Amino acid sequence: MEYLEIFVEPNQEEINDISKRNNNNIEVNETVKKILSEVKANKDKALIEFEKKFDNVELFSLEEDQEEIKNSETKIDSKLAQAIKIAAQNISLFHENQITQEKEIEVMEGVKLYRKTVPIKTIGLYIPGGTAPLFSTVLMLGIPAKIAGCKNIQLCTPPDKNGQINPAVLFAAKIAGIDKIYKVGGAQAIAALAYGTQTITKCDKIFGPGNQYVTSAKLQVSNDCCSIDLPAGPSEVLVVIDKNSNVRFAASDLLSQAEHGFDSQAILLINANKEEGKKIAQKVEEEIELQMKTLSRKKYLQKSLKNSKVIIIEEIKKVNNFINTYAPEHLIVNTNSNEIILSEVENAGSVFIGPWSCESAGDYASGTNHTLPTGGWAKSYSGVSYDSFIKKITYQ
Repeated sequence: MEYLEIFVEPNQEEINDISKRNNNNIEVNETVKKILSEVKANKDKALIEFEKKFDNVELFSLEEDQEEIKNSETKIDSKLAQAIKIAAQNISLFHENQITQEKEIEVMEGVKLYRKTVPIKTIGLYIPGGTAPLFSTVLMLGIPAKIAGCKNIQLCTPPDKNGQINPAVLFAAKIAGIDKIYKVGGAQAIAALAYGTQTITKCDKIFGPGNQYVTSAKLQVSNDCCSIDLPAGPSEVLVVIDKNSNVRFAASDLLSQAEHGFDSQAILLINANKEEGKKIAQKVEEEIELQMKTLSRKKYLQKSLKNSKVIIIEEIKKVNNFINTYAPEHLIVNTNSNEIILSEVENAGSVFIGPWSCESAGDYASGTNHTLPTGGWAKSYSGVSYDSFIKKITYQ
């Protein structure tokens, strides 16, 4: 196949190899280390210099104008504004439902114990800009932070070459109730949130996805002074299908993930024998070719699909083993054996069940959170939730 490398009945060693992600880049880590040090020492001055160097914009103020936030809805399509409002409502309902009331217990006469839920006070949100500003991530992070009762919520996002923040990002922030917005991107934004500057307050915990520089910065500050949401790297999806699945849907699911960026990974797992599996894989490849012709992010798709693979496995037990070894960020299961497969899933960030549960729904509007563990971290981390913005103090 032109894009997708095929593995038929891989053994455990091959599965382990396929499941490896290379997120540790020494050169990136050294570059980020210098950026962190510079921001820590020179604060706002360093941020302005880095924005000029990396985002090619000369800023006179890091803070977004309140009028820009207030008028943001007038600068986006009315249908998009309505979609953002609907998504915000669903996200709010789902995360409000996660609040639990703990009871005081008496473990022995005169000894009473309980836990108190306390919101993390100062939160930093990082929202990537670049080729596709993630306004949906503003909702995914800002809304549960507000529900948790976090008092000080700050948002950093890179501006465009004119020094402007995408109005959809501003409108989503407005809907989420966030008004402290700063024009800072990349590793320098993480440094500012972690260490604080004259303009940006030092945070207790940092949330949000980003490229390899942002990821490295988050991991480095988490070893130094500031908690982070979870380890994250390039986005990924594992799509599980069989002979009864719609190959057009499978192709769309793979493409919706692959378009995220050059290093995104889309894995197709076909539950079938060798001959049948190869036929299905060919049909999916043909659909990918057909659908790519209509998509605007073709250059990203062509490169990221080279990181992608097709796995053909006939036995359900081995299908489950592959899923749990790979531990995908997104898992889409669309087969005639859904219940059997899902009953054994232990490692996944978020699961999408059946033909109509596309990843895009969860990424934008169904209500679940799309800030999820990547790189196999689903083996030990959950996605972001209400719980991510609180801490528990025990009392006796």
